[in-house]
Amino acid sequence: MNDLDIKIQRIFPEESVFKTPKNYSVFSGQNLPSFVKDWLIKRYTDENGELDIRGLKSFLSNHIAHKGSNIKGILINDLKEITLLARIIVEPDIKSGILRFSIPDIGIKLNEGKIPQYIARKYPELKGGEVWGVVKLVYIPPEGIQRGMIEIVDYKPFKPYEVDIEYFRENRREFSLEEWVDILIRSMEYNPDGFESFSQKLLFISRLLVFVEPNLNMIELAPKGTGKSYIFGNLSKYGWLVSGGIVSRAKLLYDVARGTPGIITRYDFVALDEIETIKFSDESELQGALKNYLESGNFTIANYKGVSSAGFILLGNIPLSSYKKPVHNKYFKDLPDFFQSSALLDRFHGFIEGWKLPRIKENLKINGYTLNVEYFSEILNTLRTVPDFSNIITQLLDVPKNADTRDTNAITKLCEGYCKLLFPHVHDVDDINKRDFEEYCLKPAKEKRSIIRKQISLIDSEFDENLPDIGVR
Repeated sequence: MNDLDIKIQRIFPEESVFKTPKNYSVFSGQNLPSFVKDWLIKRYTDENGELDIRGLKSFLSNHIAHKGSNIKGILINDLKEITLLARIIVEPDIKSGILRFSIPDIGIKLNEGKIPQYIARKYPELKGGEVWGVVKLVYIPPEGIQRGMIEIVDYKPFKPYEVDIEYFRENRREFSLEEWVDILIRSMEYNPDGFESFSQKLLFISRLLVFVEPNLNMIELAPKGTGKSYIFGNLSKYGWLVSGGIVSRAKLLYDVARGTPGIITRYDFVALDEIETIKFSDESELQGALKNYLESGNFTIANYKGVSSAGFILLGNIPLSSYKKPVHNKYFKDLPDFFQSSALLDRFHGFIEGWKLPRIKENLKINGYTLNVEYFSEILNTLRTVPDFSNIITQLLDVPKNADTRDTNAITKLCEGYCKLLFPHVHDVDDINKRDFEEYCLKPAKEKRSIIRKQISLIDSEFDENLPDIGVR
């Protein structure tokens, strides 16, 4: 252990966990997100950092939903209750008035699972969509014309940490900025020692901006192998990763036929991965609705008016030259036609130059103490609604009167996101060093917005590539 390991363990004794590639090998063959793996590692690690591998394997075998299990057979034949930690997909059936559920990992299909009303009324997250939770399942045999069904008779949301955000914010004071950035990278499950520079580390943690800042919209283009899909698909149950396939207005915003809100109403962010391969149905209608949503956080479909704080991030690959720079000066050249609209792209706040990040190699695997991913994801989710930062940014920024409103909003939101990540301990404007704010919040915010402006100007000559001269008061 190094000094930072000791410090993390001392300052975050209950929230930290010791991670090594060896410990994680116990999950081989298990399709589990990091926030579940970390909870299990923490649960089965003793005070000396020793992992009870036998106990962990027993829990995985008996209480984690996994493919190839015989749970359905046990439910039907033995009529026993079975308790599992599982990924559940809930879908309302309008015609029958039933809330149906599936657990794909053990082969329970939507037409086989039912959630009783008394359970659904207690837990709002069971109204629709994908959730993680501890479920107690029973089999209800057929009776008369009623088919046999598997029912959820008890449910507990998978939320093992009750987050004290002030405890977290105050503990930030114990670390230097460099130490804190390393903690963030460790908590993203990477080894900060594998990065080439501090600026590269800062670029890497920019991926967390959509986790902490509501209605923030980003684009990242990078070569394959830089870990972008892993971060947006594994770190938080509050995010939704769409990888390829067809995206419809019904799936994203509102399903008129079913009368159910789309995925943006249930998550902190939606990541559209492999964006160059995604197809969009009803393009013109979706594009119009998406423009309104990206602008205001509101959308109207038929007679339904929806609102959400979910941000969007587009993730795609980009061809590079032998000098590891984009082949084309038009970065959005390979995006679908759907995203070739300058008006739509202008609603994205910032751009992450993913080709400046390292490919994932062995030296980037986490090996040491870090914040438990489940705890970390709850912190990121809670930071979204802490009110202090908006007031601080408003007081710090000096915005010209003729500044473009979208540019101003973008830079403000990016600054707020960086402040939450890097300086969560500040409560008012006097708590933050203005030089630090300018260097680590405002400067990268302007850089990321300026790339959007530049790229839009290459698509549409009516757009000026220059940003307003926003500074620090």
